[in-house]
Amino acid sequence: MSHTPDPVDQSVLDDLRERLRRTRWVPSVEIEGRNLGVDQAYLRDLVDDWAERYDWRTHEQRLLALPWAVTGGERPLRSIHQRAAEDAPAVVLLHGWPDSFLRYDRVLPRLGDLNVVVPCLPGFPYAAGTAGAGVPEMADLVIAAMAELGYDRYVVSGGDIGSSLAELIAHRHPDRVAALHLTDVPYTHLFTVDRSSLSDPERRYLEAGEQWQFTDGAYALEQSTRPNTLAVGLGDSPAGLAAWIVEKLRDWSDSDGDVETVFPREDLLTWLTLSWVTSSIGTSFASYADEGEPVGESIATPTVVTIFPKDLVTAPREFGERFFNLVEWTERPTGGHFGAWEDPAAFEAGVRAAVEAGVKAQSRS
Repeated sequence: MSHTPDPVDQSVLDDLRERLRRTRWVPSVEIEGRNLGVDQAYLRDLVDDWAERYDWRTHEQRLLALPWAVTGGERPLRSIHQRAAEDAPAVVLLHGWPDSFLRYDRVLPRLGDLNVVVPCLPGFPYAAGTAGAGVPEMADLVIAAMAELGYDRYVVSGGDIGSSLAELIAHRHPDRVAALHLTDVPYTHLFTVDRSSLSDPERRYLEAGEQWQFTDGAYALEQSTRPNTLAVGLGDSPAGLAAWIVEKLRDWSDSDGDVETVFPREDLLTWLTLSWVTSSIGTSFASYADEGEPVGESIATPTVVTIFPKDLVTAPREFGERFFNLVEWTERPTGGHFGAWEDPAAFEAGVRAAVEAGVKAQSRS
C-alpha cells in the first residue's frame, strides 16, 4: 500500500459537480427564535460555489505532499509523520468527528521541533482501507503504529473521540504514554459517575450535558444506533452531507452563528470535499456505534487539559480530577470544539505543557 493517498479520479469530481447542480431543494421549517439546523439560503449559496468555482486539485496537491506513512500489516494505519530530530519528544494527535487529520492542519507548522504523528483514524478521510473501527480497535492500531515508527514513549493529545481514545491508550499502556493533553473530559463519564458524590458545579455540568443531549445530541444517537441508514442519504447527496457537517462546524465552533468566521469558505469546502471523495461519512460512524466501555479508574499519567469555552459542554476542573492526574487545567477565553484549528497557539501551548510534564515525570522515575 502506498504511503501517500491516491489522487481522486476525475470521474469522481465530475460526478460530484453534477450531483451538486442537480440538488433537489425542498421547503424547510421556519420557527422564529429556534435553531432548526442549517440555514438553507446559506447552504444553497455554498452548494452553488462548490459546484461552479471550487478547485479541489489545488488543495489536493498540498495534502498529498504531506509526510505520509503507513504502518501495520493486515490492518494498516495511515498517518502524517512529521519528523524532527531523532531524540525530539514525540506527540500523537488524535482527531474527532466530523473532522479528520485536517483538525491539526494549522498547528502542525508550529510543532516543527517535535516528532508528530497524526493518524487518519479508521473510517475517516484518507484512512488506509475502507473499514471503520470502534475506539478499542483504534487504540490498538495507534499503539502498534507508534511502536513501528520507533517511539517507545510519547505524549498523546486528543479531543472528542480523540480524548476517549487518548484516555484508553494511557490506561492500557501507561509505560508508553509520557503525558496526556486533552481538550475535553471524555463525555462517556457523564453516564457513569456516582451522582451522589457530585459538587454543585459538577451537578450543573451533568444537567447541562443532559439538556444538550436533548436539544442538540440526536445526531449522536442516530449515528450510534442506525449508522447504516443515515449513511445512505449522506453518501448519495453532497448537499445533504454539507448540511449535516456544516451545521456541526457552525454550532460547535466559536463562530457566533457565522461558520465562515472560523472556517473560511475555501477551507470549509476542502473539509467537505475530502469527506465526499473518500466516501467516509458512513464508516466514520463506527466510532459512535462501538465506543467501548468507559475507562473505570483514574489515569495516573500526567494530564494537561485545555478547555475552549464554546465546546459542546465544558466540564469543571473537579470533574476532570475524578479521572485524571491533572497537572495543568487552562480555560481559554475563546475557541470551540475544533481548538487546534480555531486557536492553534493556545492548542500548541497545551501540547508543550504536556511534553514538559512528561519530561518531568520521566526524570523523577
